[in-house]
Amino acid sequence: MSDKKRLKNLPRLNSDKEAEDFVDSADLSEFDLSGFRPVNFEFENKSATISMRLPESQLALIKAEAKKRGMPYQRFIREMIQRGMKALHP
Repeated sequence: MSDKKRLKNLPRLNSDKEAEDFVDSADLSEFDLSGFRPVNFEFENKSATISMRLPESQLALIKAEAKKRGMPYQRFIREMIQRGMKALHP
């Protein structure tokens, strides 16, 4: 028998609230975190559409940064808008 304790799999969490509750109450040392990677949750329905003009160079920078972060560029733009709004209205 191995001395290494068998680690549990992380549960599937479907909202920020579920994740917060889990982290607040769980002993994370009991879970296998080897495959864990941070994820940005976007649960709210995206029902509004906008169109905007940008210089090609700015869009290229946005796409490059999004790729570096491993996310779609439109999600990256939404995240930047959200961060800007939070800075304006903390």
